[in-house]
Amino acid sequence: MTDKYEAMARELEASGEFRILRRFRPKNVYEVPDSSATKVGILLDLETTGLDSSRHEIIEMAMVPFTYSNDGRIFEVRTPFLSFNEPSAPIPPEITTLTGITDEMVRGHRLDPAEVAAFANQANLIVAHNAGFDRRFAEKVHPIFAQKPWACSVTQVPWDSEGFDGAKLKYLAAGCGFFFEGHRASDDCLATIEVLARPLKSTGRPAFATLLEEARRPTVRILALSAPFESKDVLKARGYRWSDGSDGRAKAWYRDVAEDAVDAEIAMLEEHVFFRKVQLPKLRLTAKERFSERA
Repeated sequence: MTDKYEAMARELEASGEFRILRRFRPKNVYEVPDSSATKVGILLDLETTGLDSSRHEIIEMAMVPFTYSNDGRIFEVRTPFLSFNEPSAPIPPEITTLTGITDEMVRGHRLDPAEVAAFANQANLIVAHNAGFDRRFAEKVHPIFAQKPWACSVTQVPWDSEGFDGAKLKYLAAGCGFFFEGHRASDDCLATIEVLARPLKSTGRPAFATLLEEARRPTVRILALSAPFESKDVLKARGYRWSDGSDGRAKAWYRDVAEDAVDAEIAMLEEHVFFRKVQLPKLRLTAKERFSERA
């Protein structure tokens, strides 16, 4: 029956009038391991009761290990870690609608920090689809996540320039020609691995190769402290983001740039924002610091 439907799908695609999305079927092997040295990555995804790691809680954690080479080829997907976690208050209805996770499903389940840490310890790299969100929650489970390098499959692959409609996982999946049942942690992890294993149009290399290169490249965070209010539109257009200081970071506009672009960025700020010479705080970030609460 599957062959019959696949033949129909190919015929529709050949007409040029249709685009077909195929149901995602998880794989255990993407490339047959060769003599290349391999490392272990973990694709991590969390479902939570909200967006604020200071007051919301994890309700589901998934960690899916996979092996990869230094040049970004993904080989094997290994047995995952999956766990519910009962929060201290009922799950908000909108979260249940979004995730399908109910109070009954999580009742009596607890994340064991020691078990989580033992599993995460194998990872040479933690990958998350929005690492700035997942890392902050994960670090509250166990400090091992503050010791690992992280990569973000949302921000560290140039999806827009590769022709995708956006970096949301379902957009990426559709651009790759498949669909999946999203908003459950394990499903999202496996779908993300599938997307990262696919070649990019610009290079023909796996998206994961680009992700690795970006994760390995140090960046510098420039803090435009005391920037004039009337310069906010200039800063936004330049890609600066606002930190209100509520999370312990400096209250300032900030932007991360490549190390070799710092001087040019400071010159832009002096010419178009401050209209004078300035000495601005700068923070060098590597994969070990990036996306953490401290950064």
